[in-house]
Amino acid sequence: MYSTLLAFDWGFLIEKLVLIVGIVSISLVIAMYETWAERKVAAVMQDRRGPMRAGPFGLLQPLADGLKLFMKEEIIPNTSNRMLFILGPCLAMLAAMMTSAVIPWGGKIDFFGIRTVNLQIADINIGILYIFAVVSMGVFGIMIGGWASNNKFSLMAALRGASQAISYELPMGLSLIALLMFTGSLKMSAIVGQQLDGIWNVVYQPLGFLIFLVCAFAECNRTPFDLPEAENELNFGYHQEYSSMKLGFYLFAEYINMFISSAVIATLYFGGYDIPFVNDTQLTEKVGLNLMALFQALTLFAKIGAFIFLFMWVRWTIPRFRYDQLMNLGWKKLVPLALANMIITAAVILWLKK
Repeated sequence: MYSTLLAFDWGFLIEKLVLIVGIVSISLVIAMYETWAERKVAAVMQDRRGPMRAGPFGLLQPLADGLKLFMKEEIIPNTSNRMLFILGPCLAMLAAMMTSAVIPWGGKIDFFGIRTVNLQIADINIGILYIFAVVSMGVFGIMIGGWASNNKFSLMAALRGASQAISYELPMGLSLIALLMFTGSLKMSAIVGQQLDGIWNVVYQPLGFLIFLVCAFAECNRTPFDLPEAENELNFGYHQEYSSMKLGFYLFAEYINMFISSAVIATLYFGGYDIPFVNDTQLTEKVGLNLMALFQALTLFAKIGAFIFLFMWVRWTIPRFRYDQLMNLGWKKLVPLALANMIITAAVILWLKK
């Protein structure tokens, strides 16, 4: 027993724990400041100033909002299913956080010449399938929360959310099949490696990227696909009966999903941490592994920031769909387009192999 403990690679365990804590912390901080950024983007588009009172330029506003949620009274309806009522927001938050595990956030770090650490928690062979599996769990958080509230508006919103997620996961998956036929791998690090110092996948799969982007909006319940939170029809949506940090978990999960969706889009179609117009291999030889890993991580976060801005821009520009329009777009437009893109991609690959 003692020899087994000595033989165990404790450095590997510490490395992964540090990565998990770091990525979770960064995700939470970014989710906090996405709320501030969304208010600022909305203010600019509506010719206002946005939050300005809490700290310089309103930078402490997310902290004030978080403190407000913590200090609010926690109410659990008498007619609700108490256990599931608590489980719903926890499951939504857990699913949102778990998706970051397979995303490569940068290159390698040399730890004092003792150990080389990859900036990725888990480099598994089925990375994309893992993301789809975990994202599907988030639907249970919405459905459980809406049903456990014992409120008809919450239940209707949860049913909308579940049916919307099912409808848009199909074209999203079909768009990825075309990408996977081209890359030949489900491994996220391999997909990024193929794009390093080369042509990004968006050049080869422009239609697949557009389909994936639209489906990402729907999966994140963002405008114009925010039917589960349609205030004018369903009051406050599936989290109508929630208060305090349980409500905060649902709201935070949405912003974390937006952050992770942007990271996945950047990784699959825009080279991930690949620095554009720069030969990464040559630059690594000049500046070293650690500085290069920092540059690559900053590049990835810049791409993520661009997509987060796109999410916010669309929200304050495009009106919400009607529910029948949402379903027609998913089943009658995106699914046929994704199938056509998959068939065309397969035909091109076969033609190139001849």
